[in-house]
Amino acid sequence: MTVKEKIALFPHSPGVYRYYDEAGNVIYVGKAKDLHKRVAQYFVDPSRLNTKTRVLVSRIADAQYAVVASEADALLLENNLIKHYKPRYNILLKDSKTYPWICVTREEYPRVYTTRRLQRGSAQYFGPYSSASYAHSLVDFIHENWPLRTCKHKLTSQSVLQGRFRPCLEWHLGRCKAPCTGAETRESYASYIDEISRVLKGGVGEVIQKYKAMMKEASDALDFEKAQECKNRIDALQKHYSKSIVTSGSDRDLDVFSLVCDASEAFGNFSRVRGGAIVQSLNLAFKLAIEEPQESVLSTFIGEVEAQFGDLAKEVIVPFLPDVEIDGVEFKVPVRGDKLALLSLSMKNAKEFQSGSLKIREHTNPDEYRAAVLEELRKLLGMKELPVHMECFDNSNIQGTNPVASCVVFRNGEPSKKDYRKFKIKTVVGANDFASMKEVVGRRYSRMLEEAPDDLPQLVVIDGGKGQLDFAYQALSELGLTERLTVVGLAKRLEEVIRVGDPYPLFIDRNSRALKLLQHIRDEAHRFGITFHRSLRSKNFIQSALREVKGVGEQTEQRLIMHYGSVARIAAASLEDLSAQVGPVLAKRILEHLGS
Repeated sequence: MTVKEKIALFPHSPGVYRYYDEAGNVIYVGKAKDLHKRVAQYFVDPSRLNTKTRVLVSRIADAQYAVVASEADALLLENNLIKHYKPRYNILLKDSKTYPWICVTREEYPRVYTTRRLQRGSAQYFGPYSSASYAHSLVDFIHENWPLRTCKHKLTSQSVLQGRFRPCLEWHLGRCKAPCTGAETRESYASYIDEISRVLKGGVGEVIQKYKAMMKEASDALDFEKAQECKNRIDALQKHYSKSIVTSGSDRDLDVFSLVCDASEAFGNFSRVRGGAIVQSLNLAFKLAIEEPQESVLSTFIGEVEAQFGDLAKEVIVPFLPDVEIDGVEFKVPVRGDKLALLSLSMKNAKEFQSGSLKIREHTNPDEYRAAVLEELRKLLGMKELPVHMECFDNSNIQGTNPVASCVVFRNGEPSKKDYRKFKIKTVVGANDFASMKEVVGRRYSRMLEEAPDDLPQLVVIDGGKGQLDFAYQALSELGLTERLTVVGLAKRLEEVIRVGDPYPLFIDRNSRALKLLQHIRDEAHRFGITFHRSLRSKNFIQSALREVKGVGEQTEQRLIMHYGSVARIAAASLEDLSAQVGPVLAKRILEHLGS
């Protein structure tokens, strides 16, 4: 039975499917609300698939599936199978580093510390924290405000009764009440751990209310020392967690997911809000082996967080709805208020994470970085080929004088200055940018068709708006090149990309690497064109200043410039000195003209 025949028998049920290659290796694992419909999409019309997905389909030798009860079960099963098989074409968690957790041991007198190693069952863990410094500062805060032990003694009721230990320096400094000697009861110590656990779970408000009640009770009993101790604890909690309170006094529990995707990877932020405070924030990066819908990537992200860090809150804030439903969880896309502020904060974290990751890669692996930028540009412009060869044209003139144009060339995202070209406008009279653009584009590519037809660019960028783009497209159309390359315009004012035949401009995120590359090539064309125009204008000024003198021809002009170096020096020369070069009559005429 062929793969297509086997797929035709897949049920219309939620589940997980697996693709195998000829060697029997799992190469892709996916989830689906409807297994039959989802899997059939890969084989109905291969031309609709992108290049990477077509490669995946070409290597499928077998397909299997597993039916589950719900979409949530499919998400969890998919997550587990991906971790087990590590398929080549799946979304893979990129960041392999271990994040720090806060550990509360399950001893009679528990200890609290940070760790990167989890031993389930032997302790209670809170986290993970994407910032190790924050995790350490939180543990420092706990030890400053609760008298916990820091020693590693195996304290038991029996060892305490036997008097095996003596108070250490921490007791003398007032940081620990020496439970090792029986100076503090197990019940009192357990109350500290209970409060700390509530705080780490996000119940800061609950703990503050408890201390307020204790402070009032102590004050009424005239126990002002205990009341002051409670007030100090309240102030410390409010000061430390004031930065995290973002929901204006609300005590709701929320989970927030945000996602930023580009051509080959995705960057996500997960924030956990408990009691109105952000108690956890985690950044994760995913590598996209094939092009995946952003809804599917978000579902994978949610599944990863749920698998690692436990059940989600009943209310989950997302930038768009994932392609999965989870029982007991309501996904919401906010449009205003505190929830939108939370989502914006999470999205800012995701974008900062993306920016930082890209900056690191730009320096550590520039080839991979440039390839990723070109792939992003290809995707944004809807191109079939990667724009490894790009050219940009710019016109330059001042009030119609000395009209010129420039063409700069980028290869693999980098300037190729040896391929730059400059043009004098030959057939257009006056300041006509549209006609000038048509002339230089036609001249450039008619010559390339004769000399290097295999080196045509994949992308042509026109510095200007719709008018310049239309005339450039006319020139390409007359040469029969409109099907062989993509041409776009880049307008300066709003940095909008103009496409042929599209009445609406394409607005690209100003932080996009693809837009920055387009701006770079546009600015380089403008710089090169301005430099050429200035040199030409300067040369023409020299010519006109001397040529206006009756009797001065090209040879005389060149001889004088070679001798004196500039028109200014000629004007400053004495009549006697200049007469020695061109004769007294012409010398007098030149000095009179230049001095006027």
